[in-house]
Amino acid sequence: MILGMQEAMITALCGAGGGIVLGLAARLGRFCTLGAIEDALYQGSDTRLRMWGLAIGVAGVASFTLVALDLLDLERTIYHAAPFSPVASVLGGLLFGYGMSLAGNCGFGALARCGGGDLRSFVIVLVMGIAAYAMLSGPMAGLRMSLVQMTSLPVQTRDIATLLSAPTGMPVWIVGGVICAVIAGLALAARSMWVAPEPILWGGLAGMAVASGWAGTAWVARDGFSVVPVLSHTYTAPLGETVIYLMTSSGGGLSFGVGSVLGVLFGAWLGCVIKGHFRWEACEDPRELRRQVLGAVLMGFGAVLALGCTIGQGISAFSVLAYSAPLTLAAILAGAAFGLRQLITGFSEVG
Repeated sequence: MILGMQEAMITALCGAGGGIVLGLAARLGRFCTLGAIEDALYQGSDTRLRMWGLAIGVAGVASFTLVALDLLDLERTIYHAAPFSPVASVLGGLLFGYGMSLAGNCGFGALARCGGGDLRSFVIVLVMGIAAYAMLSGPMAGLRMSLVQMTSLPVQTRDIATLLSAPTGMPVWIVGGVICAVIAGLALAARSMWVAPEPILWGGLAGMAVASGWAGTAWVARDGFSVVPVLSHTYTAPLGETVIYLMTSSGGGLSFGVGSVLGVLFGAWLGCVIKGHFRWEACEDPRELRRQVLGAVLMGFGAVLALGCTIGQGISAFSVLAYSAPLTLAAILAGAAFGLRQLITGFSEVG
């Protein structure tokens, strides 16, 4: 059994371990959502998008393996506990994606850049964390909860694998594992993925980092004395949690999210040191900083509304095939594509 006084530390260490791997993937493997979208739209390369697909597939296969071994109960995961609102998923995803393009990074990417000495990203991280808490439990919370309540669907299941399990007669873990294996296979079905080992290595490791989050929190929730949420990596509300913890540990306390945020910072810093790329950077253009702050606010609002960011919904929720994951990820991609086109060509050519 896990001692009650140790549970917070154990969950934080679980978060930190996966966070370090994700931070290294960002700095050494160029694992970045906005960068992947830019490459696909403007550079003619889908390698980094395929890395993302591989991370989803690997995380999913590993997660449903945990289900098969009775080490993870899908119904206890955070994405099954929350109501399913397609409106909130799409609207939140669009806000997040558009904000991501304005800020030049998502919350995870900003953390990774911050670990490399980018002070502009430090501002994005702070603003995004504050905006997320304003939406989660601050002045915007009532509006968010009303929207979710009015638009939630009375679904019996919360994930695609469980939905397909009944008509096929196959166990949930087989259905989910096969779907995720197909996603991984499609991601690998391109010559560009095999030219160099880095995309496969870092995409796979990012997926395993997400699966490790499910494994660690599920273990603590099962064997511990305290009520511990079963979750994996996401980088919106945990930014606010980390700010609160660093200001007053008695007010926030250690958590998986705090450990994950600090882990990404350390992993990113380590990756920069390995490559010799660490350097302090600041914003010299007030207009650029204004745009980035606005983007951070939109990301904070959008991710809380959608219950996750590019990592939270894009990989963690996708790895358990939550209904919200494909909706939110598609909306994030659409919002980011619109924002990038606005920045590159201007509103006059958008349409």
